[in-house]
Amino acid sequence: MSANERILFVTGHLAESPLREVLAVSAEGADWSWDVAVLGVSVAALLHTDLVARRLELSGGIDRIVLPGWCQGDLQVLGKSLGVPVERGPKDLYDLPGYLGGESRRDVSLESYSIEILAEINHASRLGEAELMAEAVLLAESGADVIDLGMVPGESWPGVESATRQLVAAGLRVSIDSFDRTEVEAAIAGGAELVLSCDASNLEWLSPLAADSGTAVVAIPEMTAGLDSLEPVLQRLQSDGVDLRIDPVLEPIGLGFAASLERYFEARRRWPEARMMMGTGNVTELTEVDSAGVNFLLAAICEELQVGSVLTTEVINWCRTSVAELDFSRRLLHHCFERGVLPKHVDSSLVTLRDSSAKGERAEALEQLAEALTDPNFRIFVEHSDRRSGLLHVMNRDGHWQHTDPYQLFDTVVAASGTELSAEHAFYLGYELAKAHTALTLGKRYVQDQALSWGWLTVEETSAVHRRRVGEGQ
Repeated sequence: MSANERILFVTGHLAESPLREVLAVSAEGADWSWDVAVLGVSVAALLHTDLVARRLELSGGIDRIVLPGWCQGDLQVLGKSLGVPVERGPKDLYDLPGYLGGESRRDVSLESYSIEILAEINHASRLGEAELMAEAVLLAESGADVIDLGMVPGESWPGVESATRQLVAAGLRVSIDSFDRTEVEAAIAGGAELVLSCDASNLEWLSPLAADSGTAVVAIPEMTAGLDSLEPVLQRLQSDGVDLRIDPVLEPIGLGFAASLERYFEARRRWPEARMMMGTGNVTELTEVDSAGVNFLLAAICEELQVGSVLTTEVINWCRTSVAELDFSRRLLHHCFERGVLPKHVDSSLVTLRDSSAKGERAEALEQLAEALTDPNFRIFVEHSDRRSGLLHVMNRDGHWQHTDPYQLFDTVVAASGTELSAEHAFYLGYELAKAHTALTLGKRYVQDQALSWGWLTVEETSAVHRRRVGEGQ
């Protein structure tokens, strides 16, 4: 934003008052100024660049024009006709402060990362070839760098070599998670590049096999002996020239979790240059909480300790997106550690249950808006009174109704309207009230005709306004 820049914000009648309030706060102490142009529509979402070109009377001194985010049409054509740069702002006017450079998300690229993700396919031997390939591709698309074939102890898989070859032929990197010599040898023959895991029980045959084939291994301690049991394993692997990484083994919460975390710190102190790995499944899979925050914290520990590999799985439903969560986490953490900044106001992809902010309409502004309505179309709002309470609002020219219960609110609106709602309008009102009630319950931001934000899980939806436009051929 240029110094002393004057920006013109275009909107409709109903959004004028809240827009001016937001701009007044955003411009405090800023080196830019603003003005508002209200065109002949009630709802800003109905604006189109053609209409703006016809109705906007532009005075001198304007350096830039910001249209509502819903405004359709060609911005370049409009900019040329007006002789001023034109851009779309956010769809929600309460996102303007960030858009204008206040508490904004930094325009950063999160392409770099330092943690490798291994995604285990649990009980891979029990899947058909097509099912195994589909799962592997899905995990790779979610961010996995290596596909780990999880074996079933006590069950031999004669098809492991063929399966590994097919995955490698598809361009996937593969590891094998087994202590069975026959399975490990077959997987290595098929192109597996890493074996999980190596300890005193299989060291004598695995070390020379890995050395001859150039396959890397993960060295783990004997849990009853602690890290001291790793010393002879590491000495033998290093003596044979085997590429290795150390996994001190993360234990479940309640069964040695804190002590196992300490092992990672101690391992880094003992072997400051060693490559390390952390298997997160004992915590994410065995803790009945949403996995995103857990994955982020574990990835943060790995980033700080320079643990370069993380092994995860997506067996249980609350962990079904662990790979993607770790992928977002490692990128954000790499950015923050590299620049010495907090993981805040950078990227909100992992804020899925709630929103980064629930800022929205206040009771006074909603009363003013209701008094200004002159058409029968329903407007729906969520008022977050405080962190524990709030109200759902429905309004049109005939009234302003509010309640915490969407069913009671719907019944009140229908009774007050005096006419029976069509099926289309009843469905629309019910659908939007359901979204609004979810937002009220979770403390999320609700904007009518927009999808609720679920971070990286958000599925955008086409607003009812634009569906009607398409249906009418506009």
